[in-house]
Amino acid sequence: MIIVTGATGRLGRAVVDRLTERVPADQLGVSVRDPEKAADLAAQGIRVRRGDFDDPDSLAFAFEGARQVLVVSGPAEPAPHHVALDSAKTAGAERVLYTSHQAANPDSLFIATRGHAATEQDLLNSGVPFTALRNGFYASTPVLMVRSALETGELILPEDGPFSWTAHRDLADAAAIALTEPGRVDGITPPLTGPELFDYADVAAIASDLLGRKVTRITVPDEEWRQAALGRGMPEFLVDLTLGIFAAARRGEFAVVDPTLPALIGRPATTLREVLAAELPT
Repeated sequence: MIIVTGATGRLGRAVVDRLTERVPADQLGVSVRDPEKAADLAAQGIRVRRGDFDDPDSLAFAFEGARQVLVVSGPAEPAPHHVALDSAKTAGAERVLYTSHQAANPDSLFIATRGHAATEQDLLNSGVPFTALRNGFYASTPVLMVRSALETGELILPEDGPFSWTAHRDLADAAAIALTEPGRVDGITPPLTGPELFDYADVAAIASDLLGRKVTRITVPDEEWRQAALGRGMPEFLVDLTLGIFAAARRGEFAVVDPTLPALIGRPATTLREVLAAELPT
């Protein structure tokens, strides 16, 4: 049985949807915090069980009978991914897959990518065959940023750098292939990225063109942005997390375009323009 964690999240659900095209439903299971949110998956014949990274006993039940487990990473460090890895191993999983990040590095300026690097090391030390999918930075991030800027027409952010924005649907396809084509994707992958590098000035220009109205990119100092975000009620941990992204981008940590993703999924990677066109209001 293939078990997917986080199957009510955007990536996890997309992976499950792709898997249903490749694997009978009774060979699939999901581990979710709230099984009621996965009722439609249960209706398809997919096994739905509660599993929470903060509750190892729940993971033992959720992973029961697993041949492979895909651990969909949490939104930020310190997510207890090692608990999920240990639980998968204890459950007898023959292989563990993990959604890592293109910039996984213990020296990263972005705390989440430091966490991904630590989890990759845990996988290397586990003694279980594994795949760490080094996913590109989600293209949903600039979508959210542009949506928040539409009221004023100003995209006000700290100084950034280039990102190889990557579509969820491409990464879901890659994960489904990794789970269902043995030997195709093993170990730590190259960066699984979108096809082009864009900074937020480029994002604003593309959005302006698509929307038919001007979205202006305005750069402000980190501390000015921080105080404004706190003033809007943004949680402090999320403010600091976001500033870490911009610091890492300025250092070029996300400035990588790699051919692995399109080669794996058998088609060109989705462009940022395509993502924005599909998800921004018209």
